[in-house]
Amino acid sequence: MSLSQKPWYGVNLASERLGAKALFANDDFFAPKERMLQDSDPVFIPGKYDDNGKWMDGWETRRKRGEGYDYCIVKLAVPGRLNKIELDTRHFTGNYAPAALVEACFSTTEPSVDTVWWPITDTIALAGNDQKLVDIEHDEVFSHIRLNIYPDGGIARLRVFGQPEVDWSTLANRSVDLLALEVGGRAIATNDEHFGTMHNLNLPGKGINMGDGWETRRRREPGNDWVILALGHRGEIDQVVIDTAFFKGNYAAACSIQVADIHDLPDSTLPAQSLYWKELLPKSELSADQEHLFADILKEVGPVTHLRVNIYPDGGISRIRVIGKPVI
Repeated sequence: MSLSQKPWYGVNLASERLGAKALFANDDFFAPKERMLQDSDPVFIPGKYDDNGKWMDGWETRRKRGEGYDYCIVKLAVPGRLNKIELDTRHFTGNYAPAALVEACFSTTEPSVDTVWWPITDTIALAGNDQKLVDIEHDEVFSHIRLNIYPDGGIARLRVFGQPEVDWSTLANRSVDLLALEVGGRAIATNDEHFGTMHNLNLPGKGINMGDGWETRRRREPGNDWVILALGHRGEIDQVVIDTAFFKGNYAAACSIQVADIHDLPDSTLPAQSLYWKELLPKSELSADQEHLFADILKEVGPVTHLRVNIYPDGGISRIRVIGKPVI
């Protein structure tokens, strides 16, 4: 069974599901700007047309017949420090945007073309039916980005990876979901995610179907499956919610949780170390398609930064919530 330990670029702050919004585009004649922020992968539907032409899964402007360029202003789900930007042109072949440049700003009100925008990329050459990942080397906190495309064309998806900027001092002594995506919680590694990715576990809201959770293959050997998660901030845990929504004939039959207080260790070292982490939640039964709240049986372990969630023997979990108080 292979270990899944995927690169972590940060939270997609341009996620529609997380709350990002496409505020304005000077043109979205062929395909609306809002599609560009969808979390799902873009699709191509042969033979599908609407009143303006071929239906495309992304943002697409009309063919420009004069000087200038097209642009779209996006409000990020939460302000943050940016690491990478992905410009996805999948399924755009003869109609992709040939080049792009990304600018950003921080604003507490809705920005406009008159706002002072800071370039955070050089002009980027794009190709059709491609995914372009660009490093961002700025330490400022940004709340909005402006995607400029030259001169026109289509972008299937825009993803803006970064670290949410949370003023944790305002959350001191308050119970929050320390694992929530919007505060920087993340999945680090798992031994298996055959049917559903570990990165679904801390998505906002309830799961939308069985594919919107973490699910391992059917185990045919001794042992159990597991996932390692990092909290958005060091904290003391009061409650844990394990939600098996939509998992009925394939839910995890039981779970346990181990925890650790870790500083400055590479993610790659954690799977082996996690075998010896202290126990927070003893092995506890789970039920199908149900939200389970664990509080009184949690052990006192002090402040922690990471969790290892064990499921027995295999199966699926939709969401994990870790309610506690940040230690400032």
